[in-house]
Amino acid sequence: MSMNEHCDSPDLLPIQHALAKMLKQAPALTDFETIDLLEGLNRVLASTIVSEVNVPPSDNSAMDGYAFFCDVTLAADTELCVQGQALAGNPFESEVKPGHCVLITTGAILPAGTNTVVMQENVSTEAQKIILNTTVRPGNSVRSRGEDIRKGDKVITKGTKLTPAHLALIASLGLAKIEVTPKLKVAIIATGDELVEAGDSLNDGQIYESNRFALHGLLQQLNVDIIHYGIIADEPDALKKSLLDAANNADVVITCGGVSVGKADYVKQVLQQIGEINFWKVAIKPGKPFAFGKIQDAIFCGLPGNPVSSYVTFEKLVAPVLNNLMGCKPPRSIPQVALCAEKINKRVGRADFQRGIAYQDNNGILWVKLNGKQGSGIMTSVANANCYILLEQEQGNVPQGAEVKIELF
Repeated sequence: MSMNEHCDSPDLLPIQHALAKMLKQAPALTDFETIDLLEGLNRVLASTIVSEVNVPPSDNSAMDGYAFFCDVTLAADTELCVQGQALAGNPFESEVKPGHCVLITTGAILPAGTNTVVMQENVSTEAQKIILNTTVRPGNSVRSRGEDIRKGDKVITKGTKLTPAHLALIASLGLAKIEVTPKLKVAIIATGDELVEAGDSLNDGQIYESNRFALHGLLQQLNVDIIHYGIIADEPDALKKSLLDAANNADVVITCGGVSVGKADYVKQVLQQIGEINFWKVAIKPGKPFAFGKIQDAIFCGLPGNPVSSYVTFEKLVAPVLNNLMGCKPPRSIPQVALCAEKINKRVGRADFQRGIAYQDNNGILWVKLNGKQGSGIMTSVANANCYILLEQEQGNVPQGAEVKIELF
């Protein structure tokens, strides 16, 4: 059966095409702000950092030991007279004479007349001299000036999301402030008469609203400012008011539900009045119905109402847009290959992100199995999984023992 004959295939937009359209309409914002370095974790660098110093600034000792000069390998039993000491932050100011050494601590500047350090554990001390207990090569245990970073080096490029290691690296350059892109303001709206706030009691036909909690957590990981609009009933005037208010106060507006074809799905109707919105059937499973466009100056993303569909479409379609707006370089995802522990059913026509559990057997071979039922309303399939099983749009059933790509959470 060809893709064009399959029930999943008519009018479906491949996920790569949807992403390309979205990213084109959501270019990186050009504003930036200056913040204290201590506030920089998970912020996106707005300008490339070029070092104005060498790191380390001087040749220094990598060990606690003794510094001296040698141009050939020194044999064990070599004796050197101790001339003084060089401490971190308190250099030895004189030049070390040939045949002499100075006691030196880790990080201390290498004194003039020295080029080598021997560890204190590898010497014997006797009065005012040391005796080598091992051979020592020239340049041993010395960290050279500019060994890590040289003045003028591009250290961290624009668009990098800063990690704790980046903050330490920037601090080593002597910078106390950095330029970053502003935090995005993202509004979340849940729609549906059947939805009830957690903590309230349920009537027949009602369910607890949960999508906002997943989205809130996912947005926190992206380090954006979140504006909650709660649950809006399926009533056009209320929807219109909330959507316009959200667009006035946020850079991005995200809704859950109401972008399908049901009689009470008024979000689509209202959006056509107040925005420039594309309504797509994206070739993604779970999560086929999706809306994208603008309300006034705000980017709009309309997610399906089913919990797993909402979760997956956010990760695979919305998160890349938010990163692009922040000028963030796309995170590198490196899929791994695993063997199927069981047959996986897959219909041709949509890229499928099935939720799985990856594990290694006693021989170190990586396997993956499905994490229970894969319905779009079964959130335990995500919560108790540790990976996506990545099944391409053209792919069909996967037999037991076959190789598949997985993406660990």
